[in-house]
Amino acid sequence: MIRVEGDRTPGFKLMLTIVVGFILTIPLFSIWLLVYDRQNQSEQATSSITEGWGGAQTINGPVLVIPYRATTTETSVENGQNITRTHQERRELTLAPEVIKATTEIGPQIRKRSIYRAVVYDAHVVGDARFAFPPDLARTGIDPSQMDLGKAELRFGISDSRGLGANPAIKADGVPLRLQPGAGSSGGRGFFAWIDASTIGAKPLAIHFDYAFRGNQSLSWLPNAGDTEWKVHSSWASPSFVGAFLPDRPQVRADGFNATYRIGNLGLGRSLISTSDPAAAAQAGATADTEPQLQNAQINLIEPVDPYSQVNRATKYGFLFIGFTFLALLMFDVIGGVRVSPVEYLLMGAALVLFFVLLLAFAEVIGFAPAYVVASGAIAGLNTAYSAAVLGSWRRAGFIGALLIGLYAVLYILLSLEAFSLLIGSLLLFAALAGVMYATRRIDWGGKREAEEAIGEA
Repeated sequence: MIRVEGDRTPGFKLMLTIVVGFILTIPLFSIWLLVYDRQNQSEQATSSITEGWGGAQTINGPVLVIPYRATTTETSVENGQNITRTHQERRELTLAPEVIKATTEIGPQIRKRSIYRAVVYDAHVVGDARFAFPPDLARTGIDPSQMDLGKAELRFGISDSRGLGANPAIKADGVPLRLQPGAGSSGGRGFFAWIDASTIGAKPLAIHFDYAFRGNQSLSWLPNAGDTEWKVHSSWASPSFVGAFLPDRPQVRADGFNATYRIGNLGLGRSLISTSDPAAAAQAGATADTEPQLQNAQINLIEPVDPYSQVNRATKYGFLFIGFTFLALLMFDVIGGVRVSPVEYLLMGAALVLFFVLLLAFAEVIGFAPAYVVASGAIAGLNTAYSAAVLGSWRRAGFIGALLIGLYAVLYILLSLEAFSLLIGSLLLFAALAGVMYATRRIDWGGKREAEEAIGEA
């Protein structure tokens, strides 16, 4: 049995170690707040970098909007008599294309300011659309003779018009159209063109569009056609495909990605034709209560490694670093007979906490992986040199250094393997606990057995 030397029992030394560890939770929690603060500053800097370039863009269209005249009746009571009045009002019929085939080329760029960077892009869209009246047009209750086909509008939508290129080219049946600002004559974000759609009853109307725009971070498409085929190509190697629709077998390589979306209006859950007349819309099968929300296909140009999220995750393992290092010092103290002061625990723990500050500071400048090597090497070297003086032996200090290097290596693996980090971490903790239990199995933590032996000898 290992005997207790001095007035302090192993249990008392353990309690002092735990108290020092709890004290260190204060600066460790402050580092979490520091990471969030720096991340917020980074987001503000990113917004400043991309200001004026164009935001996260969402594009849709084309759609054909045709004004029509509708006769309405109102009945009122005047002087005890029912008076019925009729009048005409202007409404709009929105016709989505039967088919859209579009190709988008995304050219990403990295824009920097000081230590901050943002992903922006230039996008070029080329495509064709075909419009025709559906066979069930009569279900809307609209008489084709009441449509003003000569004043139709061909509308394109874009969420941030500031990023729109200078010269979009739109053709209808091969004839160039003159474009106007706004997503229609009533305003909105995008551009439109007046168009004579009088031929649409006899044959489909063919639209060709070619335009460029700028944006940042993400690009979304709002499909609305009977059959949508959207092909996207970019040199960005780390896309994230999100939204209500995903591409069919996207190809992601080191030199970029290719993605193809195929979306039908059955998947969209809405008809190709809609009106501004609630009664007619209900007759066609769509009401304000049943109209589905707009669904998009979205591509995010994400950074391969976000230093702030990585540092934030690493900081959550700070307690393990402090715990394992203090446990090793406690073993030298209790088993090896080397006296370790609570102040020495505190200083070595402060160095371990400083690791995360160094990691954050260097990661903003040189990236996470190089910053991890620099910070871990600096703190491991510092604590190894200090423990050599505390433990009175470079051999014992070498054990502390090897422990820290092993912990930093394991932490980096845990940060890289997100899916298995919990499994690997729990197995390592189990192995460490088993080793500690085996090494301390003969320690008299409370000094009771030593006191009983002294009484027996007397």
